[in-house]
Amino acid sequence: MFALLEKKSIVAVLSLAALALSLTACGASVDEISAEPTGDTSAADIAGAASCVDTSGSSVKIGFVNSLSGTMAISEKTVSNSLTMAAEEINAAGGVLGKQLEIVQEDGASEPTIFAEKAEKLISSDCVAAVFGGWTSASRKAMLPVFEEKKSLLFYPVQYEGLEASPNIFYTGATTNQQILPGMDYLKSIGVTKLFLVGSDYVFPRTANKEIVAYSGANGIEIVGEEYAPLGHTDFATIVNKLKSSGADAVFNTLNGDSNVAFFKEYNNAGLKAADMPVISVSIAEEEVGGIGVENIVGQLTAWNYYQTVESADNEKFVAAFKAKYGASSVTSDPMEAAYTSLYLWKLMVEKAGSFEVAAIQAAADGVEFNAPEGKVVVNGENHHIAKTAYIGEIREDGLIYAIWTSDGAIEPDPFLTNYPWAAGLTES
Repeated sequence: MFALLEKKSIVAVLSLAALALSLTACGASVDEISAEPTGDTSAADIAGAASCVDTSGSSVKIGFVNSLSGTMAISEKTVSNSLTMAAEEINAAGGVLGKQLEIVQEDGASEPTIFAEKAEKLISSDCVAAVFGGWTSASRKAMLPVFEEKKSLLFYPVQYEGLEASPNIFYTGATTNQQILPGMDYLKSIGVTKLFLVGSDYVFPRTANKEIVAYSGANGIEIVGEEYAPLGHTDFATIVNKLKSSGADAVFNTLNGDSNVAFFKEYNNAGLKAADMPVISVSIAEEEVGGIGVENIVGQLTAWNYYQTVESADNEKFVAAFKAKYGASSVTSDPMEAAYTSLYLWKLMVEKAGSFEVAAIQAAADGVEFNAPEGKVVVNGENHHIAKTAYIGEIREDGLIYAIWTSDGAIEPDPFLTNYPWAAGLTES
């Protein structure tokens, strides 16, 4: 967990925020903002004085970085779509601090190194005020040092493994205690005592499974298998054979991207059924269901914080707008809803701060709330996560996911699992 700034720098932050507001109102660019350092923290460290963001005109640039090609495109294209829709809505309503949003879209191409390169370009060459996107934890980890070095902001919209917080990232997807742990609580509640783990071979599945193993040890659940496959892997015969003979009551699935298509086809080919050995997934949402084939995944479980079927006026409006823009057969999903929400949260932070300047936004973030399609979300200024409601869903024959269990209200983010004694000592590596 981080502290946004040392106590001795608070005066400098407030001064910078006020100065940013006055200069921005006069049409100054962010790189014109400066202040004398206080204590050990320089003005550049606090304000990102080297920023090239230009707020002098009628528009301000924002960056989107999503995989529009490669193995993760099956998931990430709709995230880009929802971000675009949010930007268009915001522009139609007058923009942010009276400025229209100008989108710069980049393709992360499902490669972490490319995500880092594109983030650098967006910040240093395109001079965007903030960046929205990323999917895999590997892509986020690759971008994190870029945003911290450049004193810029990334809004990351996907559930992840927790054990991280950065002053330069706002995490609008779920952290561990808002998705993975509710999933495990549900499995325990239906009598699962033997669990098989299958995941893609990178940081999110491996760290998530360390947390699942620790939870299981404290809750009387035996892990009877743990298997990994590279991203994009398509041959799951060996893994499914191990799964079938393991004696597992259920499977916890942390595969990402189009590997899920091959996994569930092999699962069905092996004669396995949701009624006998259910699979709970944390990276399969409505758009992936179509890619996998409803017939291959009907009856299976998911753990998320939003479904298209959430019943609320805000969600009905969101779904209708998305279908109107992208086609009646389009579906909405958790990551793209979290991305849509992230752009509105940034807008509200900027307006609360009265500035596009990073330090002012960081200082203003705590308590910012938005009536999102998933329900009301509130920003935690200490760890940059948001409070979220957890849903366990079942995939039905119409290809949609319906909640069969809901948490008792929004769950406060606990990315380092400080409230769980069994998690003591857990690290990412």
